[in-house]
Amino acid sequence: MDNTESEDITNAIKEIIDQIEPDVRYVPKYGGEVIALDPNDDSKFVGGIFSYKDHVSLEFSEGSLFDDPDKFLEGKGKSRRHLKFMSVDDVDAKGTRRFLKQALEP
Repeated sequence: MDNTESEDITNAIKEIIDQIEPDVRYVPKYGGEVIALDPNDDSKFVGGIFSYKDHVSLEFSEGSLFDDPDKFLEGKGKSRRHLKFMSVDDVDAKGTRRFLKQALEP
C-alpha cells in the first residue's frame, strides 16, 4: 500500500468521525493517532487510526462490546477490536460508520 492510499483511507475514516462527533481530537500516540473525546484529557480515548505496510487499522478500545452481526471486527483481546482496511472501498464495505457511532456516541 502506498502513502497516498493510506492517506485516502485515513481521510475517509476521519470524515465519518467528523460527521458523527465534530469536536473529536486526534492525538499522536503509539505510532498513529488516537481518537480523544474529552477536550481536556489526552489519556482517555475511544480508539485510534494506525497505518501499516499493507493496511490501515481502525482500533476500538472497547470494541468487544460492539454489536457486530457481520463479524467485521478482528481481534481476540479482552476489550480491543479493530477493522483492517486494504483499500478506501473497505471503509464503507466494513460498516465503519456503524462501529464509529457505537464508539463515539454516548
